[in-house]
Amino acid sequence: MISSFLDYLLLEKKYSKHTILAYNKDLFNFKEFVAKEFDEHDLQNVIYPQIRSWIVFLVESNNSNRTINRKISSLKSFYSYLQKIEILDVSPLVKHKSLKTAKKVQIPFSVNEVTSVLNNLDHENDFIGIRNKLIVELFYSTGIRRAELINIKLVDIDFSSLVIKILGKRNKERLVPLLVTTSKTLQDYLVLRSAISSTSNHLFITEKGIKIYETLVYRIINSYFSKVSSKVKKSPHILRHSFATHLLNEGADLNSVKELLGHSSLASTQVYTHNSLDAIKKVYNKAHPKGNKKE
Repeated sequence: MISSFLDYLLLEKKYSKHTILAYNKDLFNFKEFVAKEFDEHDLQNVIYPQIRSWIVFLVESNNSNRTINRKISSLKSFYSYLQKIEILDVSPLVKHKSLKTAKKVQIPFSVNEVTSVLNNLDHENDFIGIRNKLIVELFYSTGIRRAELINIKLVDIDFSSLVIKILGKRNKERLVPLLVTTSKTLQDYLVLRSAISSTSNHLFITEKGIKIYETLVYRIINSYFSKVSSKVKKSPHILRHSFATHLLNEGADLNSVKELLGHSSLASTQVYTHNSLDAIKKVYNKAHPKGNKKE
């Protein structure tokens, strides 16, 4: 049953392999728990009190509420699937309420911090330096996700139209604009990349010619921004966050930012408006007939 559910996520829902592995782990752990604690080996027979016992076990094992909610979300999707294929009439989680979680405060980099990093990278002219500069520029100028950046292929770049084709979540494609300055860095990088022996068709490679990987990209961003920022989190996601926040601060339309980020709904994009509230207030005061024009 779990196997057919995972096939459904992969083939019909177009979930990434990484996401499917997470679902598989959550479901396996739950199945193991109910088998051990309740001698129940068929997940379609599970009742909510048994799920509740698993939640208690997860809490006592020092899992955060956010982590527990994610695991229960995997169960919810599984039982929704059983309803879809008419094995169950009602999900055992139909009345479940998620655990309360504290809202994560994502503090974006300032424009000065990003500028400082790029200025520092201007002095690096070897393959690694130019590659890393391009990585920072692409994150900040396009707002793409780390996995999206890693999976850009050489054929995805269109210099004539100054766009890059991005393969996003659930295999959804979108085109993101390329700044002229970033295009120049990209061309410089491609010259140096051509001198590296590689069979990879991906844009970003290591000096050994293999496709770059997630931990390397994280280390690159963390390393450069640690030199200019005292913020706790210094990751590719914070650069994506900075991209959206700075655009909104400058008056960009929320729907346009949504499309650039590859969000499926405005609700996902609206989290970025919290950081731009001061800028929004200034626009409001200047635009409204009764506003404080001195703001």
